[in-house]
Amino acid sequence: MKAPDKRCCGSGVCIINEAGECWCGQVWDGEKMSAPPLMSAKSQPSDSTNPKPESQDPLI
Repeated sequence: MKAPDKRCCGSGVCIINEAGECWCGQVWDGEKMSAPPLMSAKSQPSDSTNPKPESQDPLI
């Protein structure tokens, strides 16, 4: 049996991938498992490169 991952948050059920991401959403920050950093609206990618189709209203 494989030894438990030392990066586990303490729950005993961590499944951590190669990128340090757990199935529960926590990530390894180099010292401990923690919630991923939040992205502000300014730092999120915009949808300007992938515009949404215009609404097709049947009443027009």
